[in-house]
Amino acid sequence: MADRRTFNVVILGVGFLFIFTAFTTCGNIEQTVVKSLGNSTFTGSGYHSLGIIYGVFSFSNLLAPLVVTVIGPKITMFLSGLLYSGYIAMFIVPSTWSFYLTSVLIGIGAAMLWTAQGQFLVENSEASTINRNTGMFWALLQCSMLFGNLYIYFDWNGRTEIPDNSRRNIFLSLLVISILGTLSFLVLRKSHHEEEMLSEEEGQSLLSTRTMYKHRANTAMQDTKSEFKTILRLLKTKTILLLSPCMAYSGLELSFYSGVYGTCIGATAQFAEAAKGLIGISGIVVGIGEIVGGGLFGLLCKNSRFRRTSVVFLGMVAHFVAFYLIFLNIPDDAPIVFETTSLKKPYLTPSVSIALLCSFLLGLGDSCFNTQLYSILGHVYAEESTPAFAIFKFIQSVCAAAAFFYSGYIMLMWQLLLMVILGFTGTLCFFVVERMQNFSVDIQEF
Repeated sequence: MADRRTFNVVILGVGFLFIFTAFTTCGNIEQTVVKSLGNSTFTGSGYHSLGIIYGVFSFSNLLAPLVVTVIGPKITMFLSGLLYSGYIAMFIVPSTWSFYLTSVLIGIGAAMLWTAQGQFLVENSEASTINRNTGMFWALLQCSMLFGNLYIYFDWNGRTEIPDNSRRNIFLSLLVISILGTLSFLVLRKSHHEEEMLSEEEGQSLLSTRTMYKHRANTAMQDTKSEFKTILRLLKTKTILLLSPCMAYSGLELSFYSGVYGTCIGATAQFAEAAKGLIGISGIVVGIGEIVGGGLFGLLCKNSRFRRTSVVFLGMVAHFVAFYLIFLNIPDDAPIVFETTSLKKPYLTPSVSIALLCSFLLGLGDSCFNTQLYSILGHVYAEESTPAFAIFKFIQSVCAAAAFFYSGYIMLMWQLLLMVILGFTGTLCFFVVERMQNFSVDIQEF
């Protein structure tokens, strides 16, 4: 039993590693690719596509549990993987209508995929193995930022333009990787929970298959209604209201490091022929920052003296240092130029070392905020963790979607200023929530 569960967790992680190697690489380079298209009939925007994905994802989360309950996590993840692969395939022969249609579909698929992943991981874990299995899965997932971006560096280094044959080769490779990840979900074995449910349904031999699925759907609908009511109730609580600015900030900085910053580096004229290759290296260094932060703070926070507030404060400092250096090092018009390179000059002569240091700090800071938001939500809402996490993902995704939509129109300086204001406010509010929790613990001990 234990071997089967471990096998499932490893295959789950490998599947996500392959799919998100393709998708995160795509997200990092797509605005640059879109700008370099020689197709005059294509009018899409990479920022708008990513905005649609996160916007649809945020609302699709409300119905995702219903679908996963009815058809099961394994089939749900397989079908979602096909939608991810369809989005990657669109870049091989791009057209505006298919670009935005697949953006909507992948937003739906993402909600289904992550809901199914959470359920499948829990079903294949016990109280004694959940931390190990979660760590194993996230370690494999975070490596997805390394391999695809490394390929981008070797293929694009020295290029000032992205020719069509290079684009097709890149996305054909990413498509194969995504399909391999999708097919890996078919290798997953049934969990003990699924076998019990199936044997119970098979025992009711008088029920037809149609009736069985109808019963599952009715049960899932009742659970969805109950969870939705819980979400509405939690939205009114002081803790969620105070944590909302921090959740919103995590959405803004998610959009910045995953789609905007790489585009800015690629559009910096002063990097010359190295600019396009640096997009890949930047993505790798962001991933290293995420891995270092996730591993380091997972260990540090086992020490009760190292509080969540210390990690969040470190994340804020890391991000603010990165924002200031980006402000000095990257041209102000880099996110919004429709030509392939910027026209304005930054305050400093652009430095590759500073640009990559900022990439590392962005990844490190992101891991600080996300790990501690999950930690405090899991602590405060231990009995209602699912709806609490759903609220977090909803706020984060809506704000990421909004950020992607404005990123193509607002100068870099104002984008950085908005993140500084919201980041500072979110950090203060996080401190207040942590203080409230410590005060309530002191009262109980007294």
